[in-house]
Amino acid sequence: MEVIRSEARAESEAGDVLRVFSIRSWISRARAAFVAALDACGAFEWVALSYLGFSGLLMILFAKNVPRAGRLLEIHASAVTAILTLVTAARSSLSANWGRGALGQTVRVMRDWYPQAVFLFCFEELGALAHLIRSGWCDSWMMAFDRWLTGVNPTVWLQRFVNPIFTDFMQMAYLSYFFFLTILGFVLYIWGADSSRHNLSGRKAFWAVMTSSMAAYVLGYTISLFVPVESPHYFLASMQLMPLHGAPFTLLSDLIERYGRVHGGAFPSEHVVGSFVALLGAWRYRRGLFWIFLPFFACMCISTIYVRNHYIADVLAGIVVGWIGFSLGHLLMRLRGACPEN
Repeated sequence: MEVIRSEARAESEAGDVLRVFSIRSWISRARAAFVAALDACGAFEWVALSYLGFSGLLMILFAKNVPRAGRLLEIHASAVTAILTLVTAARSSLSANWGRGALGQTVRVMRDWYPQAVFLFCFEELGALAHLIRSGWCDSWMMAFDRWLTGVNPTVWLQRFVNPIFTDFMQMAYLSYFFFLTILGFVLYIWGADSSRHNLSGRKAFWAVMTSSMAAYVLGYTISLFVPVESPHYFLASMQLMPLHGAPFTLLSDLIERYGRVHGGAFPSEHVVGSFVALLGAWRYRRGLFWIFLPFFACMCISTIYVRNHYIADVLAGIVVGWIGFSLGHLLMRLRGACPEN
């Protein structure tokens, strides 16, 4: 009997050793995969993952202030995992046999253009994080600034100019935001920077603009977490008596706002932040595009107030944040490994 017990103990101990070895082996493989993923990251990911890590930590610390915090953290972690998986796959495709085919090319193109989805994800997430740090809204601060600057509530004062034609024009200007970075990115991606001004590869110029955009957005998102502003659309709703009726662009804008409007995150204006970075990028890399973008940018800044989505304070802060983000992004692009491999 004692012999049987001894054998049983030996088998149990052997099983424990195997389990420990298996766990250590799994941890080792996981660590190696994580290190490889980080090594595949460029400056864009340095900024994006830093923000996602920071905001994720805040969600854990202030989980009681987040509706369905557990579910949101799962989605948040999935976004981080998706980023690391994509950049690792793109790096692997450069040396793997499958990377030479259509699949590898598709993965690398996705790796180049996925930043657009990251911008959208982080912005939409702000709706759930509006009161993560601070309860209540800070719109009264923005309204006080606007009244100090102009003597009126601009969105209310602009009601005197409301008519369907002008409204549709303003909505068109507001929607132009979605094309600034896409157009500039496409031009840099296909044709590169203006060789007469920059001895810089199109790929590096492309990633410099994308990284600068992420840096600017991250600054804006972070400010929004600590200074929640819901926008005149909500805060001054009782004073806005003239409905904004229009034609095609108004209908399209209403459709987008219906399914994608974020309640919160109005300060600074991310519309202005992203557009101003693209404007600065056009000035540096494609001067011809700058002169095309400039009138649209000016109209877009006015439209954000006219369509009641922002205060003047939001617009001015957006310009400042955009300029800082552009500068930071280009500083990061000077570091080794900032530009992803092709």
